[in-house]
Amino acid sequence: MVSLFQWFVKQGKKRTMLQKPTILNIKTVAKSTIFEIQSVDLKFANGTHRTYERFRPGKYASVMVVAIDGDEMLLVREYAMGTERYELGFVKGRMDAGETPEQSANRELQEEIGLGATSWVHLRTINSSVGFMNNPMHILLAQNFYPSKLEGDEPEPLQVVRVPLANINELLYDPEFNEAKNLTALYLLRDYLQRKACVNP
Repeated sequence: MVSLFQWFVKQGKKRTMLQKPTILNIKTVAKSTIFEIQSVDLKFANGTHRTYERFRPGKYASVMVVAIDGDEMLLVREYAMGTERYELGFVKGRMDAGETPEQSANRELQEEIGLGATSWVHLRTINSSVGFMNNPMHILLAQNFYPSKLEGDEPEPLQVVRVPLANINELLYDPEFNEAKNLTALYLLRDYLQRKACVNP
């Protein structure tokens, strides 16, 4: 796959190199059991000073698991505090210290749907809300399952929902499947399956 920078070079275009602002000071302004908010003083190359707030970077890495069983996707329906309703999405969760993305994803699968997986494909690592946080999410494709249940921190059992792969396009517009990271993962899955079909027609 050609990167955007490689495309610019191929087209004979020059990409303007920007000078990053200087970080003058960082201080913690709020902290809870989950979040830590920092105030960051910056000086830009043109002399402008600004103060931004952000979540402490690198503290909240997570995984999302696109689980495929045969010709079906395995999703879960769980309560989302942000929207105050039940949402449909892929298995996901925060990484524990010392875990690889695959280890974390396999643990989350076992906690949320009672299955482990032996086949993994890393689809992409993404970052959301980069204006105030740097918390990568590793999106992995999981296949080849075995029964295994681990105790998680879910307050109630999650409902497992099987969606046929043939219904990917319909799922993209399902109002219950609404979170941006879930939509990103679904687009990545669709692209992966299309590339795989081209290689193995």
